Amino acid sequence: MDFQHTPVLLKEAIDGLNIKKDGIYVDGTLGGGGHSKEIIKSLESGKLIGIDQDIDAIRKAGEVLKDESDKIILVHDNYVNLSNILSDLSIDKVDGILLDIGVSSYQLDKRERGFSYHDNAPLDMRMDRTGSFKAWNVINEYDKENLERIFWNYGEERWARRIAQFIVEARKGKPIDTTLELVDIIKNAVPKKVRMEGVHPARRIFQAIRIEVNGELDVLERSIPIMCKLLNKGGRLCIITFHSLEDRIVKEAFKGLYKDCICPPDFPICTCNKRREIKIITKKPIIPTKDEIDRNPRARSSKLRIGERI
Repeated sequence: MDFQHTPVLLKEAIDGLNIKKDGIYVDGTLGGGGHSKEIIKSLESGKLIGIDQDIDAIRKAGEVLKDESDKIILVHDNYVNLSNILSDLSIDKVDGILLDIGVSSYQLDKRERGFSYHDNAPLDMRMDRTGSFKAWNVINEYDKENLERIFWNYGEERWARRIAQFIVEARKGKPIDTTLELVDIIKNAVPKKVRMEGVHPARRIFQAIRIEVNGELDVLERSIPIMCKLLNKGGRLCIITFHSLEDRIVKEAFKGLYKDCICPPDFPICTCNKRREIKIITKKPIIPTKDEIDRNPRARSSKLRIGERI
C-alpha cells in the first residue's frame, strides 16, 4: 500500500505541541504517520494515540511505526469521538492534540477514491469507506438549491447557481457516475473566460462536495471545545488547516475559548460563569516557508494555529 503523505509544517507543529517525554498525545488525523513519527521521537515513557477514519491510513501507520509499537495506540475512528476513545482507553486527559485537517496526498492520488478532478473514477470521496454516503449521492440526489448551497458555502464558488443548474439538467438523462463526467458539466457551466484564469474550474466544487460527504466543517467546529476540555493544564491543541473556511472555524473557536465573560456589557456583575479556557499561542497563524512550498506545493495554503489549556 503506497500511502505517501508529506507532513506540512512538521517542525512548527512538533515545536507547538511542546512535548513532554512522559506525556500522552493525540494525532487525530494520522494519515501516513508523518507527524506521529516525529511526536514519538520526543517520547520516552509517553504514549501517542493515533486516530484516523481511513482504514488504509491505520494500516499504513501500523507499518511505518511498527518499531515504536510500545508507544502508540492506533484507533480507527473519527477524532470527533475523542471523548469516547479516551474513555475506552481509561485515559482522562492528554498533554497535546494535533489535527491536520483535509484530504491527504494519498487520498488525492489514489484514483479510485474519487477525490481528484484530474482522473476518472466513481464519484466517491469518502474518507471513511465503511459509510454508504458518497459524492454520487450529493450530485444525483440533492436538489438545485442544496447543490448551490454547498458549492457557495463550502467552495466559495461564484458560479454555484449556474453549476447546480447544469448538474440538475444533465442528470435528467442518466445519473452522473464519474468524476470526469462531473468535470465536463462544470466546464460547460463556467464561462470560457473564467476557465482560462488558471484555477481549475472544478477545484472549488470538488472541495465543497468532499466537505459535504465527510461533514468536515461540522466535525471540526464541534470537536475544538471538546478537545480543549480533554487537555491537561499546559496541554497544547495544534490545528493545521488548508483553506479559509477551516481556518475561520479554528480562529473563532479559539477566540470563544479565550473569552473570560460573555455577559452583555451593561450587566453590573458577571452571571454567565464563563471562564477563559485557553491562551492563544499564535496571534497570527503560522504559515509554511517558501522553501517548504517549493518542496511540497500542497503546503502552500496551510496554516497552523495553537492554543494552550490554562
